[in-house]
Amino acid sequence: MSQRLRPVSPIWVAGRPQHGEEEFFVTHPFDDSPVGAASWATSGQVEAAVSAAAGIAAECAALPAHVRAEALDHVRRRLDEEAETCAELITAESGKPITWARVEVRRAVSTFRWAAEEARRFSGEMQRLDTDPGAEGRLALVRRFPRGPVLGITPFNFPLNLVAHKVGPAIAAGCPVVLKPAPATPLSALHLGALFSETDLPAAMLSVLPVPNQRAEQLVDDPRLPVVSFTGSGAVGAQIRRRVPEKHVTLELGGNGAALVAADYPKRDWAAERIATFGNYQAGQSCIAVQRVFIEAAAFADMADRIVEKVKALDTGDPNDPACKVGPLINEEAAARVEGWIGDAIAEGATVLCGGTPRSGSTLEPTVLQDVRADARVLREEVFGPVLVLQSVEGFEEGLAAINDSRYGLQAGVFTDRLPQAMLAHRVLEVGGIVIGDVPSFRADQMPYGGVKGSGVGREGVRSAMDDYTTERVLILPDSL
Repeated sequence: MSQRLRPVSPIWVAGRPQHGEEEFFVTHPFDDSPVGAASWATSGQVEAAVSAAAGIAAECAALPAHVRAEALDHVRRRLDEEAETCAELITAESGKPITWARVEVRRAVSTFRWAAEEARRFSGEMQRLDTDPGAEGRLALVRRFPRGPVLGITPFNFPLNLVAHKVGPAIAAGCPVVLKPAPATPLSALHLGALFSETDLPAAMLSVLPVPNQRAEQLVDDPRLPVVSFTGSGAVGAQIRRRVPEKHVTLELGGNGAALVAADYPKRDWAAERIATFGNYQAGQSCIAVQRVFIEAAAFADMADRIVEKVKALDTGDPNDPACKVGPLINEEAAARVEGWIGDAIAEGATVLCGGTPRSGSTLEPTVLQDVRADARVLREEVFGPVLVLQSVEGFEEGLAAINDSRYGLQAGVFTDRLPQAMLAHRVLEVGGIVIGDVPSFRADQMPYGGVKGSGVGREGVRSAMDDYTTERVLILPDSL
């Protein structure tokens, strides 16, 4: 597959385009062809970016809401204008099928729209204090103020929209941002830096710094970046929490998303299609992709047949082809790991319902397994690949308990049309979000999003992230001056 090689993308140091000392190619995961190039930020450029962010923090906090909102609106409009170009860029650097890349761009447009709207209405609240005799004649104004510059660290699987979820809320709240994109997929973030350079924001309010992962500690440790917002692996997230316990850290660390299908759920074909699609979209490289599927015993055989039929209908191949629904993993190393986990499960007695064949480079055929051992990695860990594990449960409550039997707790999907079951799921499931009548992969970009247990702390979603990036400050006033 031929790809047009783009010019070397500049990095953004305190809002100014620069080049580092060492250039590197960004390659297409499907065939390893070069699709662009960038450069690693030097230690001096990192220092300049952090120093500038710290130096401008007070000015950013005092920016009028309309200035922040208009800048975010500008970026939203520009992304909308360049939607197809941005989608092609996402596909080129991440291997995401163009169909899903277009969805990601639309979501990023929405994220910046929400950020602009939240910037305009982030107003605080007034509280009456005369609820007790000792506070008569007083009231409280509760407002939120920026904690300071934000370090955003983003993964490869959503190279545009997860960047938007760090940058948009920070700008909306009046916080400078130093962004470290994933080394495998920096191009979308660097393009976003170029769009922000067109706005009237202070130049130093945003830096986009590609640095190798082993140099990220320089940024994490810097006391001038009091907020760290990280999306990525649980192991790295745990290291960050241990390294900087004095900082305000938000972590979105993934999961092993589960779906439960009630025996009397009437829309079985819908459930099968959604499970098949969202167990394999983006080659399963989403922290809320379906991985574990629990089906009440009375419906298991029928649902298993339907799911396998839907999975077999998913096209793999060149992600630039609109017909492609399951593209490559980010690299051959990732594909080999998932292939190994599948092989381990099969060797331990799992039954292959479809897939399970050897990979082709970084591409894996979608695989459905059953009879998987309880301690198998494809069941216990986040597989981050196109794998579904089907299990029969005797009843609805047993299914809920099975979902909770995990060290992760991000989101869960529950296919039921019975309100008591929906409310029970909401009460007992140890996850950050429950989706009724659909898969755990549903996410609206304005809603609070995050998990419990090993899935992280804090919440994304524009307003929720703004709360994390700011702190409450109370002003107590007499009710007459």
